[in-house]
Amino acid sequence: MRGRGAQAVDRETRSGVAAEARLGRPSGASAPTGSWLLRGNDDRLSVYALVEAGVHRWTETAVGSGRFDGPDLFPVEGLTSLAVAQGANRYAHFLGRRERSGGGGPKTDLVYAVQYQTGRTLGDWRSLGNPFRDPRDAASLGAPTAAVDGQGTVHVFVSGGPGGVMLRREARSGAWEAWKDLRGGVVAGGLSAAANSAGLVELLAPGHRSVMRWVQTEPGADLRRAQDLTPAPAPGSAALLETAPGVFTAYWSEQSGTGVYAQRPGEWAFPAGGAPGEGPHATLRAAVDGYDCTVLAHQGRTGTAVLGVCGTGAESGGLWWTDTGVDCAGTPALALDGHGRIVMAVVAADGAVLVNRQRPEPGLTLADWERLSGS
Repeated sequence: MRGRGAQAVDRETRSGVAAEARLGRPSGASAPTGSWLLRGNDDRLSVYALVEAGVHRWTETAVGSGRFDGPDLFPVEGLTSLAVAQGANRYAHFLGRRERSGGGGPKTDLVYAVQYQTGRTLGDWRSLGNPFRDPRDAASLGAPTAAVDGQGTVHVFVSGGPGGVMLRREARSGAWEAWKDLRGGVVAGGLSAAANSAGLVELLAPGHRSVMRWVQTEPGADLRRAQDLTPAPAPGSAALLETAPGVFTAYWSEQSGTGVYAQRPGEWAFPAGGAPGEGPHATLRAAVDGYDCTVLAHQGRTGTAVLGVCGTGAESGGLWWTDTGVDCAGTPALALDGHGRIVMAVVAADGAVLVNRQRPEPGLTLADWERLSGS
């Protein structure tokens, strides 16, 4: 962030020998969607990754310590994707797309589990079914995403089948409502959902020509279709960040490769620079040198993790982008630790999970990368 009150990101990577996972082999982790680096209700961080046997979790040993225990394995067979969401109470909600073989051929459904406290076990995995009955449509079920509104209601979104977006949400009684068709056009890549500080949910769905958008205007209300966002997005590249009370800024990569665009309601979309590769952006608001800043992270065009920062609300002036030099697979994750420091996690190309933390010095400078054990 040179010239903007912060320093560039350190590119050094701490070497380490790959540890063996509890199954006696490398975990071969992959990055979930959503924010897979979460701060729990006791202010410790947890890191989650999708592995062949289920979900791995590493938990910070103490608030802001930078040291992690784990991995703990939560078995679930057949997961092809994993999304993690967190509500205001900091419960962690897990949604997975699962494929199983049966007598009638492969069966695809969504499964759900919840973790109530940091470092504790997950509840039982339960099936949320599949919104599509036709076997071909059911097999085309996309990767889910989720958001938790201010009332603690989990909203699960998924695309597939004939196109559009399907929603299933948890009722106040704890039972799950029936699937609802939000319609819309064909979705290109993953969805992105979040709830703002007022507890209202918003959803972005990249299409072939625009980013489709749904909003919730009052607590408990149905989501309604809002104005699409243009220019055309790269598949699955949309993300949300609350940049003012109750106001989301949408970020996405432009389809032809001109970089990241940002847009707030009632404003035109504006370019924010960068050279993103595939996938969405991790987003975070953080104080850097006493300034309210927006931080973005993504997999760059060359396959390395890239970090961008600007003053919140000042994206039109461009972000200061820094390449960490660390190869990553999938989207990085960002969070604030219990001391307010920026923490970044990536899944490396070899499946190792790496974590880095802001140095306690002026500017935004990361320390050395730490390889989590068992990854």
